[in-house]
Amino acid sequence: MNAFRPVLAALAFCLVATAARAETILFVGNSFTFGATSPVLRYRPELVNDLTREGIGGVPAIFKMLTTQARLDYQVNLETSPGKNFDWHLANRLPLIDRPWDVVILQGQSTLDLERPGDPTRLIESGQRLSDLLGRRNPAARIYYEATWSRADLTYLKPSPWKGKPIAAMARDVRAGYDRARAVSRSVRGVLPVGEAWNRAMETGVADPNPYDGLTFGQVDLWGWDQYHASAAGYYLSALVVFGAVTGLDPRSFGEKETAAYELGLSPVQARGLQKAAYDQLRAEGLLAESPAPQERRP
Repeated sequence: MNAFRPVLAALAFCLVATAARAETILFVGNSFTFGATSPVLRYRPELVNDLTREGIGGVPAIFKMLTTQARLDYQVNLETSPGKNFDWHLANRLPLIDRPWDVVILQGQSTLDLERPGDPTRLIESGQRLSDLLGRRNPAARIYYEATWSRADLTYLKPSPWKGKPIAAMARDVRAGYDRARAVSRSVRGVLPVGEAWNRAMETGVADPNPYDGLTFGQVDLWGWDQYHASAAGYYLSALVVFGAVTGLDPRSFGEKETAAYELGLSPVQARGLQKAAYDQLRAEGLLAESPAPQERRP
């Protein structure tokens, strides 16, 4: 029996080490992931591993802060470049991202195709190649597409397929493109409804739907100064959606004293409103685990 003790001890150590291992998550995206036009760009970069060594925190750092408060252990990585789609990452950053990640978030060009706005053809093809490559590296990987928000500049001012349409239209079209991309990929688990959470925040009075006619009192502006990228509030809502979808946990559980919201200058009322918008959209799509009413977490 004594002869087996070292073997049993080693096995026990391996089991403990496996149970304690942090899950790895990779964010691949562009300025909508790294937080352009807002303090989110340089938010807490020490919390994450920026694979391009540009000192970016971005939405991944907010996600990391949320998971830490939820007592979850994620090793958060990001690979980003402004204005790029999946084909660019495949052509230029493959050595950085071709690894067996546990979770991957893939965020593409804001109009689906820079040269042909609204056309998902290129996103579908390159998204399939990228997601299937990462899926082969780790067949158990949980890979998601992130469908982003309506751009106010393209809805209210600039020529585009969405000019003159309701503000929610672009986000719905972007989501439809990602749904088509998911349908042809064997590796993608789902689409994260960031843009539709933005729509919900506007429809429920949490956020102002038109940044060009003045900010309605008591509502938050989800866009940055260019009405294209997000404000800190918009990126915070994005991170809440990613958090809820990846972990299955209720974003409302953080409450008004959540640390990232406080550090980014959001009011307690704004934090609660954005958490509820994320929760309502995730719940509508069946992306949350069943749970009792949340107890507010303390920072």
